[in-house]
Amino acid sequence: SDLHIDWPTRYNICLATARGLAYLHEESRPRIVHRDVKASNILLDAELCPKISDFGLAKLYDDKKTHISTRVAGTIGYLAPEYAMRGHLTEKADIFGFGIVALEILSGRPNTDNSLEDDKIYLLEWAWALHENNQSLDLVDPNLVEFDENEALRIVGVALLCTQGSPLMRPPMSRVVAMLAGDIEVSGVITRPSYLTDWDFRDLTSSFVTESIQASTASEDNDNHNQNRISSGPGAAPILSPVNVSDIPEER
Repeated sequence: SDLHIDWPTRYNICLATARGLAYLHEESRPRIVHRDVKASNILLDAELCPKISDFGLAKLYDDKKTHISTRVAGTIGYLAPEYAMRGHLTEKADIFGFGIVALEILSGRPNTDNSLEDDKIYLLEWAWALHENNQSLDLVDPNLVEFDENEALRIVGVALLCTQGSPLMRPPMSRVVAMLAGDIEVSGVITRPSYLTDWDFRDLTSSFVTESIQASTASEDNDNHNQNRISSGPGAAPILSPVNVSDIPEER
């Protein structure tokens, strides 16, 4: 049977997940960027406490680096724009994914649902439309018998902050935790992301990811070709192509 999760439990899932990400980003040494924060990677134990799972795509993050340049990996719908388009990875990519997950927990629906009316298909787009019309509470799962309106609005505000177009506008996870816990106010300084102004983004996201992967693969192929040419003399050690050894886990 379907699991019906009440409001206090949902709110705790949001808060505990935020705390888990804050630990990975700010307390763990080395820091860790999960790189695939999505609803299906937030597992619940017997007491419905969340556990962040599946670190197969995770990256260790050197404090001295502003970002990691890497090929795009993750799940469409949860990818931050700067990562999907340029392969620039920081902890802010995880924060973007958390914003989407928070909206899913609040609404009880996936981030994309083609069975709904056009204006509701894409959860983030719908959330912004409701926010701009002061109807954010309409996002709350209609199956909930009761919920705390202030907490619901807090989640919406945090989610919209976390999904800002510029990574600089997204708060660190420690601040997200403080906002969800009610220790500080949710910032009201948010703007509709430019990637939502024309919702062709829904079509472009996939192509951006595809193009990024193709460009990364082409660059790797070219580098490998040059390396093979230089090292092709007698006794030279064979060079493994990243294309031919795609099953080998990436170095972290």
